[in-house]
Amino acid sequence: MTDDAEEISEDDAPDAHCIDQPRKPRWHQGFPQLTGTLKTEPADFVVEEIPAYELSGDGEHLFLWIEKRDLSGEQLLRHLARCLNLKPHDIGAAGIKDRRAITRQWLSVPAKLADLIPAAETEQIRILQSIRHGNKLRTGHLRGNRFSILVRDVHVDDETAAGLSPLEIARQLTDRITQLGFPNYYGDQRFGHDGETLTLGYNLIAGRKSPRDIPYSRRKFLLRLSLSAVQSDLFNRVLAARLANNTISTVLTGDVMEVVASGGKFHAEDPTVEQPRCDANETVITGPMFGPKMKQPTGAAAELESQILAESGLTADQFRSFGDILSGTRRPLVIRPGELSVAEEPNGLRFEFTLPSGVYATTLLAEILAG
Repeated sequence: MTDDAEEISEDDAPDAHCIDQPRKPRWHQGFPQLTGTLKTEPADFVVEEIPAYELSGDGEHLFLWIEKRDLSGEQLLRHLARCLNLKPHDIGAAGIKDRRAITRQWLSVPAKLADLIPAAETEQIRILQSIRHGNKLRTGHLRGNRFSILVRDVHVDDETAAGLSPLEIARQLTDRITQLGFPNYYGDQRFGHDGETLTLGYNLIAGRKSPRDIPYSRRKFLLRLSLSAVQSDLFNRVLAARLANNTISTVLTGDVMEVVASGGKFHAEDPTVEQPRCDANETVITGPMFGPKMKQPTGAAAELESQILAESGLTADQFRSFGDILSGTRRPLVIRPGELSVAEEPNGLRFEFTLPSGVYATTLLAEILAG
């Protein structure tokens, strides 16, 4: 669950009714599911960034390796800004991390403020390391995240378990997910409490609300968050539709494919040629993050995405009004995690794995845990 979105407060909530979230069907439905409890303690959910590049040790920016405990990403940035006499947007961050967790990530600040850094530490914030570098840390400047998650009170939630233990079922599922991957849904936290962030985004794109309706102190943050929530919701709807019609891993004519190794994108002109490459994880089918610069599919893939967009009540032209934020891109429909393992502990099962930036750990766990 990386780069999780913050929720908007009740005072910032939109007036319109919230958008209903689509059901997220599971892919690996032939196995029993487990029940368990997540995030009983912050230490049950540990997230650590995997940086995109080595730091040089020299430059005008100071990179801080920070551990925070039970603190939101926005709270962390605001605290550092106060301590260093900066504005929150002056602090570089690759992504926003979970609140109910222990997280470790890099942040960058001007190196001239090095003497003020020790005063920023609290019981919830520890600065573990600092290294100079030549550029400011930017959103997305990370390879991914490493997770260590304890699921407590694990039980089998299916009568077809045939006497298998929770650990045995978890191993069957993790083996399958390692082989085939899991649906790359955005997590519900992306959309705010009761979908309020998402509803605000739809109202903005449709012209029912203006950025001026957002309190000035949070306007820049909530504007980007709410608009990107709409992109995420439409992606989830396309993904759910392809799962429902069994094409989540079936290449359609006109699909926009992504080369796993390089990120390069191209159209699938002949599915019989592209399907073996997709099966071998050389390429992956992508779904839409709508915007004026998004690479458009053709053929059957375009028809499906156009239908989902039309059902939302929005048009492609409406995204152009916020083109500086909603430029558009593509996102893989399926993700294969790295180093996925499960082990038994006295209090439950511990899952460890790595995921690319922007992929949600809770989405992977939803293929294993019921509810």
